[in-house]
Amino acid sequence: MTIVIPALGAGGTEHVVSLVANHWVRLGCTVTLITLESPDARPYYAFDPRISIDRLGLPSQRASQLRAGWLVIKRIHRLRSAIRRSRPDFVLSFLTRTNVLTLLATIGLPLPVIVSERNNPALQPFGPLWKWLQLCLYPRAFGLVTMTKGALDYFPSEVRHRGWVIANAVDLPIGWQNRRGNNILTAVGRLTRQKGFDLLLEAFAKIASKHPEWKLVIWGEGDDRKELEALRDALGLRDRVELPGVTERPGLWVETADVFVLSSRYEGWGIALLEAMAAGVPVVSFACEWGPTDMVKHGEDGILVSSGDVNALADALANVLGDGALRTRLAVNAEANAKKFSSEHILSQWDAVASSALQRSASQNAAMMSRVESASV
Repeated sequence: MTIVIPALGAGGTEHVVSLVANHWVRLGCTVTLITLESPDARPYYAFDPRISIDRLGLPSQRASQLRAGWLVIKRIHRLRSAIRRSRPDFVLSFLTRTNVLTLLATIGLPLPVIVSERNNPALQPFGPLWKWLQLCLYPRAFGLVTMTKGALDYFPSEVRHRGWVIANAVDLPIGWQNRRGNNILTAVGRLTRQKGFDLLLEAFAKIASKHPEWKLVIWGEGDDRKELEALRDALGLRDRVELPGVTERPGLWVETADVFVLSSRYEGWGIALLEAMAAGVPVVSFACEWGPTDMVKHGEDGILVSSGDVNALADALANVLGDGALRTRLAVNAEANAKKFSSEHILSQWDAVASSALQRSASQNAAMMSRVESASV
């Protein structure tokens, strides 16, 4: 099988791809990863050496409209060639624009193509042309995988008819150590508008003076770093908020997090939230669509507040930071409830998707052989 993804950096989608690809190659499958990255790119997550990685050398970049169109054509051409070289029984693609490119690149090829949406399809911004292409091409896909039922229900019936809802698996770093106890409020994600770190900074500024023993650490990297640093400084939080970048190894932030907060404006899932719960960290989250409300039972294993409400987030954080008994209760329940998202359970669902695609591929090959034999008689 062949998996197509834009890049293999740090992120929830890349984490899922590493889990699925490593799992399938351990089962004896031949797995090829195709990315748009430059040839010298290095993956953030570990991949089995038996997995072939084909980097097309056409990463996402800012460009004029004319050049952007030319780059799309080049990506489609190179992607089609790479897919044909890998000779897969089926193709699995991740993320909207890559899904569109993959469906265009496989036109006329007798291959089942499964596309996977990893964000909120109703809210993620990717332009009217890509939206139109998505609506036109997704019905051609063999199937669609989303992480929540809400995301699947967004699509029309001709796309949903063969759909799977598969949550993200939780996979904590091997050998991680509990180094907590320093009153660290932790957030994790790309430094982009979607993750709402500007809202988090505003909420923390409202309570920082009441909880002088706590500091906020935001792990991640992204285009909004300068804006967030400027906002932090303008709010007088330079000595209370750190933005150290990406952890050296995936998930190591769980070692030092005393409380986790998710401030996203919208989510496809929110894997860092689930990782915090599995590691026994009390969590506070916006109840944004979709993901957090699928994981957290308010008041039992975490605290949910109205999406985008900075005052509500500040109040919830003040309550959790100031109540050790509440933190302990939330943490114990979160760790227990997160077990239903174990890798073993989630990967078995991906196996079912692969099995369905392989059955379709086998029937297509049988039909093709029958036509060849009929023609030769």
